[in-house]
This record gives sequence, structure tokens and C-alpha cells, in this order.
Amino acid sequence: MFRRKKKDQPTDAPPPIEAEESSATKEEVAPAETDSAETVAAETAAPAGSAAAASEGAALSATATSGRRGNRVQKVGTVSSDKMQKTVVVRVDRLVLHPKYRRYVRRTSKFMAHDDLGATTGDRVRIVETRPLSARKRWRVVEIVQKAAK
Repeated sequence: MFRRKKKDQPTDAPPPIEAEESSATKEEVAPAETDSAETVAAETAAPAGSAAAASEGAALSATATSGRRGNRVQKVGTVSSDKMQKTVVVRVDRLVLHPKYRRYVRRTSKFMAHDDLGATTGDRVRIVETRPLSARKRWRVVEIVQKAAK
């Protein structure tokens, strides 16, 4: 058998005001957006000869260009091969906790990186992610952290 649903009984509590709160927040946000838009329009309408307006514009353009790329992935590894021209193979080690045995296991990854600095086998280098430079090369050597012991 099935049970019938109980009819909603009237309560003394007022109904929820969800729709009114969202419209109130929209009204509060809208004037703030127009104020910021007006100030930006006023700053851009400043005469070109003004030194203050020029410095503000330069600061705005500098922050826009620096934030465009975002943070690129950086890794530190050891050069395992330098037999190619302007390319090195970098071995990056990381420790991973084994799920069953709860011991740390060393995992290695090899990356091909563009090298203008002249890193040799055994050097510790910092590589950074970049656009594809060839079929397998997507990294670039930024600095040589430690030279190999001779």
C-alpha cells in the first residue's frame, strides 16, 4: 500500500524571500558597476598631454600584459642527455606514495627542453612550459641551478 502525502498545513512563519533578495542584490551591484564604468570613461577622456593620465595608462597596459600569460609550470630536473643541438633531455624525479604498501616510490619523467644556456649532462636545471617548439619539445631551460661536478 501507499501512503498519502499530508497536505501542507498553514504556518505562522512568513514565506521565504529568495526572489526579493536576489533582485535587491542586483540593484545594489548595478550602481557600483556604473560608477566604475564612469570613472574609467573619465580617465580615458583625460587629455593626452596630461602626464598623470599617461602614467596611469602605462600602468594599466603593463598589468594587462603581465597577467595575460598566467603562471607557467616550472620543474627542476637533471640533464640526462645533451647530444642534440640546442636541445637537452631533462629527467624530473618525484616521490609518490604507494597506495598499498604506503612507501614512497620514485617516479621519473623525461622532458625535451630547448637550451640556449649550454647545459651539460648532470646539471640541475629549471625548465618552464612553453609553446610547442617541435614534435616533442614543449619546455625551455630557464636557468642552470647547479653545474655538474667534474
